[in-house]
This record gives sequence, C-alpha cells and structure tokens, in this order.
Amino acid sequence: MKYIKSQMQQLVKDDKNLQKRLKELMNEHKLEKNFALKALYHSEVAEGGKYQSAYQALDLPKG
Repeated sequence: MKYIKSQMQQLVKDDKNLQKRLKELMNEHKLEKNFALKALYHSEVAEGGKYQSAYQALDLPKG
C-alpha cells in the first residue's frame, strides 16, 4: 500500500481520534504536520493497521 498525502489528510479530517493523535505526535516529537502525517500513516494505517480499510476506501472511485 502506498502513502498518499491527500488520502491521509482526508482520513484524519474524518476521524477525531486521528486528529488528536496527529497533534500528539507533532507536540511530542516536535514534528511538522507533513512528517507527523507520514508517521501516523505508518503507525495506524500501513501493514494492517487499525485504519487500513478506511484509508483504502478513500482510494475507490466515486460514483
């Protein structure tokens, strides 16, 4: 599965828990938002993470 910034941004926008986790990562590790998004992807989405199916659903064509 490939990291796509726009999909990850949408996933975070749609989920309050991910929004909270993103802010925690940014504060704890002093990361810029783009780096924190990528870290969140690797911890919560990639490799069978909790949000993998929701992330993949964002890639489906609309209509």
